[in-house]
Amino acid sequence: MAPGKPSQKRKAADAPVSPPMVKRKIQSGTTKTAVANFFTPTSKKPKDPTIWSERSPHDDTPATLLVGRYEPETPEDKSIKRRKIAAFDLDSTLIKTASGKRHASSGTDWKWWDASVPSRLRELYQDGYRVVILSNQAGLTLHFDPKFKGPKASAQKRVAEFKQKCSAVLSNLNLPTSVYAATAHDIYRKPRIGMWTELCDDFDIPEGEVDTENSIFVGDAGGRTASLSKGPNGAATPKDFSCSDRNFAHNVGIKYQTPEEFFLGEKPRIFARDFDLSEHPFEDAKPGNPDDVAFEKTNDRDMVLFCGPPGAGKSSFYWKYLKPLGYERVNQDLLKSRDKCVQAAREHLQEGRSVAIDNTNADPDTRTIWVELAKKFGISIRCVWFKTPIALCEHNDAVRAMNKSLNPESRQVLPKLAFSGFSARHKPPQKKEGFQDIIEVNFRFRGTEEEYRIWGRYWT
Repeated sequence: MAPGKPSQKRKAADAPVSPPMVKRKIQSGTTKTAVANFFTPTSKKPKDPTIWSERSPHDDTPATLLVGRYEPETPEDKSIKRRKIAAFDLDSTLIKTASGKRHASSGTDWKWWDASVPSRLRELYQDGYRVVILSNQAGLTLHFDPKFKGPKASAQKRVAEFKQKCSAVLSNLNLPTSVYAATAHDIYRKPRIGMWTELCDDFDIPEGEVDTENSIFVGDAGGRTASLSKGPNGAATPKDFSCSDRNFAHNVGIKYQTPEEFFLGEKPRIFARDFDLSEHPFEDAKPGNPDDVAFEKTNDRDMVLFCGPPGAGKSSFYWKYLKPLGYERVNQDLLKSRDKCVQAAREHLQEGRSVAIDNTNADPDTRTIWVELAKKFGISIRCVWFKTPIALCEHNDAVRAMNKSLNPESRQVLPKLAFSGFSARHKPPQKKEGFQDIIEVNFRFRGTEEEYRIWGRYWT
């Protein structure tokens, strides 16, 4: 009998021994109290010390600002006038996800951005600061548009989870404070100062009594540029997604720091703005500026074609320079279609009037329509080219839409696509297209000092 083959099975003693799994302790925002509270019957649960309310930007519009006010068991000493404000962004400033995901997966998926955060905030309160949280939360929907046909349950769940998370954060801090969440692109959204106005009203801080010299806003949206130097995770440091937090601090006139600067003591990084107000001081609005355009009528009857992005200042230019010269305005925002614009222009020309085509007219194909119409009437066509940067146009659009005193035609904020679409289609006008001449206009603020106080803040 042939000898049997040796067994292929290893003895237990010969098997490789794997190292034991290392248990990693993950810092979580879920406390023992929260766990115990989960199993407590609803009737026996303590009342949530965070009281939630909603605010509207106008009396006739739905609420878009969510406010949670936390009142600890020990009442605040009202005799202490807190005029120094320490305001903070929420995500990526005070907290981050415990899961490591970009967005929280639940109302309990959070932990402190750094272990020093809660103690630092309590120190500020002890030093006489009013501590508040101001956060842009465009992912939340408080009220649905009547035309909305999508699923509502998931949106309602996000609001509930946000409240759960904030209530836990505030309870952990246990300070008399509030969280403000701007859910729409309106006056409440940073860098606009709507939330700041609300917090001053809520805490009875009269306008002009804020200690702006010692107040501060801390947030991660500082417009910091990308850096090749490696960050804490070993990768190059990416640029900030926006500059809204830095611009918000500028608008309210207080100091700004990033979380890294405030909590970790790091040195400031280089930052850049797409649109910088320092390049457009009010002095530019005074007469005699070299950028002033002396528009003169050179023909008894003609057509003037505007070319430039939305918010470039075309309509303002018309009212200031062309209307006094007798030009009739044709505007697609008002007439709603190009065909109606062409018809309106034709009627004005038939009556012997000069016309100004106050549209974007981004490309040669669009401009050809007007060149051909001018030829049919045997008149010259001139072009006014508005060379306003897109970032500045977006600023102008927001200023106009959110300030009734500067918005006589009640225009709404334009979507981002309106600006990117123009940029994609835009071809600089050329005289060979059939123009008598092309007048180039560089933007400058043309308004009163009172109007500049509104315009001269960051709005985007």
